[in-house]
Amino acid sequence: MMASMKTLNTLLRLKSLALLSAWLGLSFCQPAFAQATKTAAACPVVLQHTVDRLQDEKPQNLCQYAGQVVLVVNTASFCGFTPQYKSLEELYGRYKDQGLVVLGFPSNDFLQESDSNKKIADFCENTYGVKFPMFTKTAVRGSDALPLYKQLTQITDTSPKWNFHKYLISRDGKQVKSYNSATDPLGKAFIAELEKQLSSKVN
Repeated sequence: MMASMKTLNTLLRLKSLALLSAWLGLSFCQPAFAQATKTAAACPVVLQHTVDRLQDEKPQNLCQYAGQVVLVVNTASFCGFTPQYKSLEELYGRYKDQGLVVLGFPSNDFLQESDSNKKIADFCENTYGVKFPMFTKTAVRGSDALPLYKQLTQITDTSPKWNFHKYLISRDGKQVKSYNSATDPLGKAFIAELEKQLSSKVN
């Protein structure tokens, strides 16, 4: 009888410890879970994509740019608009501290891009000193387009018609404006819209 009582008490203690551990585990996990939920909620749907960085092909979550004004550009090394790399880099240098990020997406959709990511990376760095984030060569239109580009096309009802097409995404991701290849990144009208977006804060 005494042995049975002792066993029962032991079992009850173990059960209590298990319940306590489970409760403590949940308690400790809650802040991290809440932070993860908050971060996911703060990232606009249009940025909820993962793409590979040009230089090392490592996956990058575009949510890291949430809260910034994002300029998405499909680029090419052998295009008449290729000198816009210089303007884009100047734009990035001028406004990055105010919250602008330029994202470059090399594409051979118009048959004017190199055949390897390394060649593209070397060209961008050595010819134009590009420092803004660049990603691996991809399709930007049609059924094979990168999911990000499919989404931008759907939102604006405009797909890239040529290299250096531009999409300007507001800080909260709710506004996306489309600009054709001929739009000068340092042009007065474009700068005016950019500065307007930069002056807006995310609620």
